[in-house]
Amino acid sequence: MENYAHVFPYKVGIQTAKANEIPEGVSLIQAPKIWAETKGKGVTVAVLDTGCDSRHPDLKERIIGGRNFTDDDRSDPTIFHDYNGHGTHVAGTIAAGQNEIGVVGVAPEASLLIVKVLNKKGAGQYKWIINGVNYAIQQKVDIISMSLGGPNDSPELHEALKKAVHNNILVVCAAGNEGDGNESTDEFAYPGYYNEVIAVGAVNLERRPSDFTNSHNEIDLVAPGEGILSTYLDGKYATLSGTSMAAPHVTGALALIKNVVNNRFGRRLSETELFAQLIKRTVPLGFSPKLEGSGLVYLTVADHLTAVFEPQSTEWVLSAH
Repeated sequence: MENYAHVFPYKVGIQTAKANEIPEGVSLIQAPKIWAETKGKGVTVAVLDTGCDSRHPDLKERIIGGRNFTDDDRSDPTIFHDYNGHGTHVAGTIAAGQNEIGVVGVAPEASLLIVKVLNKKGAGQYKWIINGVNYAIQQKVDIISMSLGGPNDSPELHEALKKAVHNNILVVCAAGNEGDGNESTDEFAYPGYYNEVIAVGAVNLERRPSDFTNSHNEIDLVAPGEGILSTYLDGKYATLSGTSMAAPHVTGALALIKNVVNNRFGRRLSETELFAQLIKRTVPLGFSPKLEGSGLVYLTVADHLTAVFEPQSTEWVLSAH
């Protein structure tokens, strides 16, 4: 029997034809405070999902191409349209453009390569996903974003993802939505459970772990995943919830971090070094590491720490207690 992966079950909230705001999740991780330095220009993100509404006004300028590996549209590789909505929503959180209408993504000048590996039902054969990963590697993308998963370990998929990481591609995966709110129980989904990927759990906008978020010892960090407003089908907008919504916040954050740290170091950092820079920009929330990993992605935390530890005077003063 063919193994399938799928979009994680997610909750669709309000749909609307209009929006004009920076979504709360984007603000919560402090992305707008980085935009004066970078908006992700020059970074290419492969979005492995249900495709994308490439005509959406907030996305059409960000999409540089795509490919279809599914059975939709008679498997025509040139048609990567989204009939589900999930992939369009994920793409918007990563890189919806700053165009004075609609919503703004975390990295509003990053480039999107749409790799359709899930069909209109939100399901995909593992071979589709493996082909999508290999295609992203061939296209020399900087980041792969995967808000998908399944219950079965696939050695072939694991090998493809290890190859991506070996090629200095950051791989961001949703942790999964099978959680029970209990940190003492483990829920596993692949590829999010693989050690080589960056596994993202979800918190709500009050920074508390979402009841549905998977918990296990491979969770790396968390991001907003409840009530997330982003782009949707037919040029519209929708509010969705799930770890699928948390992962693209981290993907966008990495697009910003990659530009910032490469400029500061004056060289291209490796995948391992960029992962370390991401974890450096997290804030512990006080919950179990199995729920939150290193904590909430918070892009300005390094600047805050620099200010705290910056010497206020050139003189050393000894005090007795």
